[in-house]
Amino acid sequence: MGSPTLTRFYSLHFLTPFILRFAVILHLIFLHKEGSSNRLGIRRNLDKIQFHPYFSVKDLLFILAAVSIFLLISFFYPYVLGDSVNNVPANPIQTPVHIQPE
Repeated sequence: MGSPTLTRFYSLHFLTPFILRFAVILHLIFLHKEGSSNRLGIRRNLDKIQFHPYFSVKDLLFILAAVSIFLLISFFYPYVLGDSVNNVPANPIQTPVHIQPE
């Protein structure tokens, strides 16, 4: 791997979030303009679900639930997703079992 490959790789990883953000915003604009269709496939405007009260509240509740779960885990159970070996006190005399010479 040379410098051109790494430059392309890092520039791709830098630009990808901006491209995705643009695509999401464009999708929301079209969804807000055209509206969502119903499950029966009827094209009348009376049968469509409006964007703002339904989808905005649903997305807000999902974000609040996800942030609540994240805060619950990080404040009350910080070690639940960690490795149990990290809680073993270090012994300077003995090498840990998982470290083996080659």
